[in-house]
Amino acid sequence: MKKIFLHLLLAMAILGVILWIVFSMLSRYTRHGEVYIVPDFMGQDQELVIGQYSNLFRFVISDSLYKPNVPLGSVLQQEPPPGSKVKRGRNIYLVTASKQPEKVSMPNLINLSLREAVVSLETAGLKVNEIRMADHFARFAVISQTLHGAEIAPESLIFRGAAIDLTVGDGGLTEGVPFPMVFGKSSEEALRMIHSAALNVGRESYPASSDSASALVYRVEPYFKPGSLVRPGTYINLIYQSPDLTDFNKFLKDSLYIEEPDTDNAYIDYEEEDEI
Repeated sequence: MKKIFLHLLLAMAILGVILWIVFSMLSRYTRHGEVYIVPDFMGQDQELVIGQYSNLFRFVISDSLYKPNVPLGSVLQQEPPPGSKVKRGRNIYLVTASKQPEKVSMPNLINLSLREAVVSLETAGLKVNEIRMADHFARFAVISQTLHGAEIAPESLIFRGAAIDLTVGDGGLTEGVPFPMVFGKSSEEALRMIHSAALNVGRESYPASSDSASALVYRVEPYFKPGSLVRPGTYINLIYQSPDLTDFNKFLKDSLYIEEPDTDNAYIDYEEEDEI
């Protein structure tokens, strides 16, 4: 009986050792309870991130987007987000800045109104570079579309964000175009309104204290009162200000129309210009 009892204790001890070894190995294999905090990779170079953390995580580039003025290959988005607790070997999905912009199809703008052409370019991921007037019966209709001085055919593949020059007909115009109400507008809205009015955008200036993402048009140079006549093709400089620094409701109500139009830069009759 005593021998049986000893054998039973020995068997239980052996079983305990075996179970301890199994659970110890299982815990080590699954790294039970061992988690890592996901760092903030935003703005860092993807190759440096992968090289530094590949022993902890498995990186997957889920998308690549082109962002102007953003370092190539930098991380734009990450999932899981910074601060997340994950186990070793977890997939980290990154969206990075591509080496070059994607290509888009050039729309056919010929015979479209200038307003329609501006919208079509925006929809295609393109923008207006310069608007030129030409002697043509169709007033403000697009008669040519060029890129870097060369005609660009519809459906040509070009880089997203490319700036297109538009030549539009003057329709025998003998007076200026009304200056649009761009004050208090965002950059996107102001550019669309100025281009649709057959005007060009010069410099865009943001005071150091202004957030360019939320800044609104505060001044234009040369100054034109909204509704006053301006020569088509005139270049307009835009100065922005942050809504946090300026009460635009009060500004638009009290201060907007104090200045007088700059008549030296106003519309000049084409015939008078030819004589000059």
